[in-house]
Amino acid sequence: MSDIKGYFASSKAGHDKGTVYMILESDDVYVYLSDGKLRPTDKLKKKKLKHVQLIKQKDSDLAEKIEKNLFISNEESRLKPVPNNRR
Repeated sequence: MSDIKGYFASSKAGHDKGTVYMILESDDVYVYLSDGKLRPTDKLKKKKLKHVQLIKQKDSDLAEKIEKNLFISNEESRLKPVPNNRR
């Protein structure tokens, strides 16, 4: 499941339920998550894929860096606010 790297995901279970992370690594069973604050890029959170809800949005710049195995700083992995178009 390497095609989900760079996507955002929300935790569905555990003490971090509702927390939004970025997927930096994945395999068949687990995803490895970072939010850049409590979970920096050098200490990824390991969570079962069934315990996260994939958000159909990704940071294309970071996804490209992930695919090329380039270094990602904690500042880059911090979630950027999504503009709200509602009025």
